[in-house]
Amino acid sequence: MAATVSRWARRYVGVAVAALLAWQVGLLVGIPRGTEVALGLYGFVLHVVFGKAYSLVPSYFDRELAEPRAAIVQLPLTAGGVACLALAPLAGTPDVLEPAGAALWAAGVLGFVGTLAWTVRDNPTGGETGTGGPNAHRAGVDRAANAVVPVALAYLLVGSYATLGLVELVPPVFDGYPPRTIHLLGTGTAALLVFGLGVRLLPRFLVADPPKALVWVVLPAGAVGPVLLAATLPAGPWFHLAAVVETVAVVGYAAIVGTLFVRSDNRRTALYGVLLGAVGGVAAVALGAWFAFVGLDGVLLPAHRRLTLLGFLGLTVVGVSLQFYPPNVGRWPGCDDRTALASMGLLAVGVAVQAAGLGLDVPAAETSGVVLALAGGLGYAYLLAGAFATR
Repeated sequence: MAATVSRWARRYVGVAVAALLAWQVGLLVGIPRGTEVALGLYGFVLHVVFGKAYSLVPSYFDRELAEPRAAIVQLPLTAGGVACLALAPLAGTPDVLEPAGAALWAAGVLGFVGTLAWTVRDNPTGGETGTGGPNAHRAGVDRAANAVVPVALAYLLVGSYATLGLVELVPPVFDGYPPRTIHLLGTGTAALLVFGLGVRLLPRFLVADPPKALVWVVLPAGAVGPVLLAATLPAGPWFHLAAVVETVAVVGYAAIVGTLFVRSDNRRTALYGVLLGAVGGVAAVALGAWFAFVGLDGVLLPAHRRLTLLGFLGLTVVGVSLQFYPPNVGRWPGCDDRTALASMGLLAVGVAVQAAGLGLDVPAAETSGVVLALAGGLGYAYLLAGAFATR
């Protein structure tokens, strides 16, 4: 079972890397917003989440995955759904692509959530963590981290249902405003899992303890913020509250990551991607707060999207995946920590330059940022390919 899950997890990550590269190449030639979201969120970020969740969630809930073959069934459904959703906004493509993509995606998500729910059916809130030995003092934080996982999976279900609603296969969630769906999946599923799994993974990797007071602020705020955002976009006093709650969650998480790095004597190269991702998250919510309190700015919206999908979530999953598939495992030339640092640095600088170019309306700067991010993505893909080939 472990071998099956491990092998298919690598394939999910492979699909995610392909989506990342297609996303950056697409930005160079010009793609619609819908294609960018399909590749960046559904294809890149969430496929890494799927691949790692099959192994991490059962172990964190002190259970074994109920049906490892679910990963085999899900991948063609969600990957095929992403392909259809990415192609649908392009000129000249068949109208059937978008509803087909949404249906494939939703079917794959149902299998994924159903398998994990059955796996933890007798431990739904994660009270049993399997935490013991030298980590026994972390049991309270681990239980809190486990408790947000069902919430993130609920957001995934609602966000996938909302994806069906966007193409009128089911009644829409709220009023069918697309950013609601993006926030349900991006902040509700991906960001909340970053918070929850992060406070379990990072202390062990860095051999340091997080500030517990911040953990008890970040996890509830991260659980409540996405539904407030989805329900109150794009303006009004309740949207102000939603922006504040999500800002508290992301800034608090960044403070946890920074504190762990300061306290650690065991700083691992790959986890600098997580640190850079936390910085990107702060930049993304700063723009989000600007939208809430000053007003939406069509020029800055794409910058907010890039900072969230690549700067925050993207760099975080890059760092975590390089931690699980270390660069030094690959036997190909250049598979080492220096290449990993260079790749993550290029991604970070690239998305920062993209955001600056978009905000200042300097197309040449935006293009330069995309080229830098593409170079970083190619380096990341090379390192993972080398590690996968060795294994």
